[in-house]
Amino acid sequence: MDYSLDLKTLDLIKQQLIDLAFQVGPKIVLGLIIFFIGKYLIGMANKIMRRAFDRSEVDPSLATFLLSFSRVVLWVLLLISIATTMGVQMTSFIAILGAAGLAVGLALQGSLSNFAGGVLILLFKPFKVGDTVEAQGTTGEVESIDILYTKIKNFDNKLVTLPNGILANNLIVNYSQKSTRRVDMKVGIAYGTDIKKVRKIILGILAKDERIHHEPVAVVLFNNFGESSLDLIIRCWTDTANLWPVYWENMEAIKEALEKNQISIPFPQREVHHLYPEEKK
Repeated sequence: MDYSLDLKTLDLIKQQLIDLAFQVGPKIVLGLIIFFIGKYLIGMANKIMRRAFDRSEVDPSLATFLLSFSRVVLWVLLLISIATTMGVQMTSFIAILGAAGLAVGLALQGSLSNFAGGVLILLFKPFKVGDTVEAQGTTGEVESIDILYTKIKNFDNKLVTLPNGILANNLIVNYSQKSTRRVDMKVGIAYGTDIKKVRKIILGILAKDERIHHEPVAVVLFNNFGESSLDLIIRCWTDTANLWPVYWENMEAIKEALEKNQISIPFPQREVHHLYPEEKK
């Protein structure tokens, strides 16, 4: 059997290739033009957005996320435009994207929840890098806020990584957001002690500390009849950064002042009485 191609067949194939080139060629050229123009415009758009964020002093974490997200959206739109130019049916293309998105969404449910939580944290700013927060049983300084996770450094220098989805949907205590904090101290004195005298001594100590604010005024209040002591609560206000130094130093100063004035600071104790029948005495 002769498998050789005759000239007529070769001419037919050649003509079909030429026709195909005339049909597809312009679309390919147009697609390449759209690609390079779109790439240039995406770069320009990102530069404009970056400058706008710099002028408006947007949080760096939020700016980085928004730039990355907008770049992805613009590239998707560019690819859709190129596919449309090449003659791809949009209904089929959208169906493929939808199916792929559904599969990815089911596989990455936890990550998508963290992603959404990161967006909420960056937008509403319940805390920022450098703040001291308490969340999910962890207290420490926020070291970084990523789009999926937040890293908190404990006071003993352990790094805790928490998913943003959990943070965005649970209680967060921010100790740094307010410029002033109330210092609460508790002191127990022996029963029979003159409370007014003790109050005067303690307020005199607090008045010497320049870090303590005059408004609201510091107070010493009788709080409770304890098992072994009369319990007093001391409240004063200071700058957030001075909270713990004010607490530690004044607690020590109060102890020394009470001892100097011979005011007893009791410790828990219990009296035991033995009762015997009359014939066993």
